[in-house]
Amino acid sequence: MSLRSSVFGKLLLSGFFLIAATLLALDFYLTRLSAGRQREAAERQLAAQARILAGELAAVQPAGLGAWARDAGDRAQARITLIDPGGVVLADSQHDPHDMENHSERPEVREALHGRLGVSIRSSATLRRDLCYLAVPVPYQGRPGFALRLAVPLGDLDAAVAEVRWRILAASLAAAALALVLAYLFSRRFSRRVQRLESFARSMLDSRFSQRLAPDACDELGSLAASLDGMAAQLRELMERSELELSRREAILGSMVEGVLAVDADLRVTFCNASFARAVGAQFPVGEGLPLRELAAEPQVPDLLDRILLSGTAQAERLQLTGGRSFQVQAAPLVAGSRRGAIAILHDITELERLERVRRDFVANVSHELKTPLAAIGGCAETLLDGALEDPGPNRKFVEIIRAHAVRLNNIASDLLVLSELESGVSVAPPEPISIRAALESAIRTVESEARIRNVKLRWGDLEDHEVMGYRVRLEQALVNLLDNAVKFNRPGGDVSMETSRTLDGQVRITIADTGIGIPAEHLPRIFERFYRVDKARSREVGGTGLGLSIVKHVVERMGGAVTAESEPGQGSRFTVLLPTA
Repeated sequence: MSLRSSVFGKLLLSGFFLIAATLLALDFYLTRLSAGRQREAAERQLAAQARILAGELAAVQPAGLGAWARDAGDRAQARITLIDPGGVVLADSQHDPHDMENHSERPEVREALHGRLGVSIRSSATLRRDLCYLAVPVPYQGRPGFALRLAVPLGDLDAAVAEVRWRILAASLAAAALALVLAYLFSRRFSRRVQRLESFARSMLDSRFSQRLAPDACDELGSLAASLDGMAAQLRELMERSELELSRREAILGSMVEGVLAVDADLRVTFCNASFARAVGAQFPVGEGLPLRELAAEPQVPDLLDRILLSGTAQAERLQLTGGRSFQVQAAPLVAGSRRGAIAILHDITELERLERVRRDFVANVSHELKTPLAAIGGCAETLLDGALEDPGPNRKFVEIIRAHAVRLNNIASDLLVLSELESGVSVAPPEPISIRAALESAIRTVESEARIRNVKLRWGDLEDHEVMGYRVRLEQALVNLLDNAVKFNRPGGDVSMETSRTLDGQVRITIADTGIGIPAEHLPRIFERFYRVDKARSREVGGTGLGLSIVKHVVERMGGAVTAESEPGQGSRFTVLLPTA
């Protein structure tokens, strides 16, 4: 068995941790116990010596204190210090008392000067060593209040602690070796039984599996072996059923026109037919287990299935995927035992959605545009029928209102017919070469009278003449619409200028600029939509249908060109038409 075995490693680490924790606790306890006993022994020894030396001190004269201290220190194998009641050192066995500082603040001395036994362990500032100090109160020369201090180094204490620690280390190494051997023997047998079970479990995945597994012991692993052996037959039957169902599912789903996708709980593809691959712009076949976010560039489908997995409820949404195509997505969770997943079915509704949008917009816009003139006509008619018809004063006014709104309805109908023809792509006549100058001059003549009425000047210089391929009537109609807007939405005394030129890439450019009220920037992207008005009140006041610029856009695009607009509020507008030359 390898030393890197998981079972062996866990047993070994468990043993090491247990032994290490035990030995650390023993080291802490035994070292403190040993140190405490050594200190107690040193204190007892110093106390006994202090009693003996205190009896000798009575007979020593002050002049002989130094010699007595050195002799007593040699006999007691300790440092001897005599201190007077004021803390002044009178004699010391290892140092000159005149060079020593006052000792009244030493803990053990302070206790002795107060008549009590004082004990302290610290580093000596004089000898620069760790010492155990013991001080006792003594009388001298018939005066009480003196202190006799004895001190011994702690070298013996450190040696005793070190000896205890070495013994603990030796015991630790012996216990670790024993634990290693026991863990190796146990885990080797255990791992062999586990490997046998693992080999049998892996062989169960083979469709040709036919082995049997007999229990080798009456313990937990033996029960597991019996359970695996009983499971093998059921697994073989389930695998055969799964293979049959898988073949049926792939045949049915693969032939569907709708896109079908199935994912697991981690949003990895478990099934995908060709229709779904085309919908998301991916290559088919798609490998099983591929992350869905790598298969679908857009996040809508992964996000939807992620919500399905979290909520566990079916949902339906409309999504727009690659190429602007729209899909109705039906998604639901899949639960098979402990395995979770989700399935999504995509119905392509792009064309249906476009037709629905066109129909909805057309109905809404036409209804809105017809509502005002019809209401006005109906109101005037009711007024006339209620008695105003016999009044020669207002009846003419009401008839003029009816006529004006009837004209507006006729204009709307005409423009709608033009748009319908342009959008259908059916031409009454084939395209022909058209003179830009001639078309522009014809449009100018059409709006001249309106310009004079509104006091707007039409300015054009030497218009360059170029030919384009298209439809003369429609092009003139588009130019009339641009000029008519430039005149009607201008200010009194304003100008409308026209230019024609050729671009560097060979296109014909027609520019129509005015000095009118201008168009706010937020409206510019939508001015070519049907029935879109920047200033609805003024547009209806001047008789606009809301279809003029939409007709311009369709006519120009029908001829292979493009139209753009630039404007600033209060500074006027500038429309540019680009058409390919004939």
